[in-house]
Amino acid sequence: QVQLVESGGGLVQPGGSLRLSCAVSESIFSFEIMAWYRQVPGNQRELVAASPRWGSRRYADFVQGRFLISRDNAKNTVDLQMNSLKPEDTGIYYCNAERVMPSGAKEDFWGQGTQVTVSS
Repeated sequence: QVQLVESGGGLVQPGGSLRLSCAVSESIFSFEIMAWYRQVPGNQRELVAASPRWGSRRYADFVQGRFLISRDNAKNTVDLQMNSLKPEDTGIYYCNAERVMPSGAKEDFWGQGTQVTVSS
């Protein structure tokens, strides 16, 4: 059973920074995509940043160059460095891992989420 555990959330002032970390119970190299999502109150869960096994990292438009997703294959962790945080970044942030089966089917695994609150 794949387990993802997020940490690093908290309360930060606008313009501040947070670093979220996702600890994965299995080698992150075995996943096609590692990603961070978030859910803002009143909205559905949305992609924040994705790190494919192959290819370039990608970010949601609202990131605007402020965030960086990174992998540490040795530690089996995926971090999300968030700078210049805005109140609208407030939400629950989830770690996601996607595995592609030999059949072509995709399987997603999710953490429980960590709360990020940006407020004065």
